[in-house]
Amino acid sequence: MEKLDAFLARAEALMARLEPLLPPAIPEPDWTAPAFRWCRAGISGWLEAIHAPHTVALSDLTDIERQKALIVRNTEQFLAGRPANNVLLTGARGTGKSSLIKALLANYATRGLRVIEVDKSHLPDLGQIVALVAPRPEHFILFCDDLSFEEGEDSYKALKSALDGGLAQRAANLLVYATSNRRHLMPERFSENRESWVQDGEIHPGETTEEKVSLSDRFGLWLSFYPFDQNAYLAAVRGWLAHFELPLDAEAERAALQWSQLRGSRSGRVAWQFACDWAGREPGERVAELGR
Repeated sequence: MEKLDAFLARAEALMARLEPLLPPAIPEPDWTAPAFRWCRAGISGWLEAIHAPHTVALSDLTDIERQKALIVRNTEQFLAGRPANNVLLTGARGTGKSSLIKALLANYATRGLRVIEVDKSHLPDLGQIVALVAPRPEHFILFCDDLSFEEGEDSYKALKSALDGGLAQRAANLLVYATSNRRHLMPERFSENRESWVQDGEIHPGETTEEKVSLSDRFGLWLSFYPFDQNAYLAAVRGWLAHFELPLDAEAERAALQWSQLRGSRSGRVAWQFACDWAGREPGERVAELGR
């Protein structure tokens, strides 16, 4: 009996030492949340619920009417159970790519739309995510923000398989919406042009170029975003100032243009940042700033 007690004591001490090394228990997803973030610790991954996600209204996003109309149409097809495409949003920084996806959540959450944010380092876990959401009645957008890959990274292969080309069937209730400053998501080098060849008068890209283009080709819908001109920038400023119940008067317009010159950029993001600064000042501070 003493030997058994000693053995159990040693086993308990060993388990106490091993317990901190074990991965945490995987929590069940809280499906009442409108948005989720895929988290990972060790070999375990889980969906972390986000009950109060950061969203904007579709009407607050200006000068991207064509892109807005196309992604809204695609999303409504998806929610109606009709065929729809994965979407790649590319182009200039701060022009509303990520905000547009967040606005979709605000607009369609009551119709069962859910968004799952996934970091590119967790893309190899896409199979696990698909297995979790496939039985659910909601419709999920897998959101990959600021997506790009450098030389030597191979997590893009998991994304290629999830988009198209894997042996497993795609989940009918899941699409991938990704944003990037690169249209082909991977760096393109001048030396790769030397891999091309001519056959029967046609130019054919080399294997490296084919590999890089093949990823973006798996997105059925491409949306391009362009830098704002001055009129588009001021329209965005007017909209965000209205959000704070302020007018775009002559003083605000002059300050907004100065703000964009200091930032070296005109975009929806710069307009929002100016509106926050302008709305946060006392009226006297606004006049004093213009007098400098």
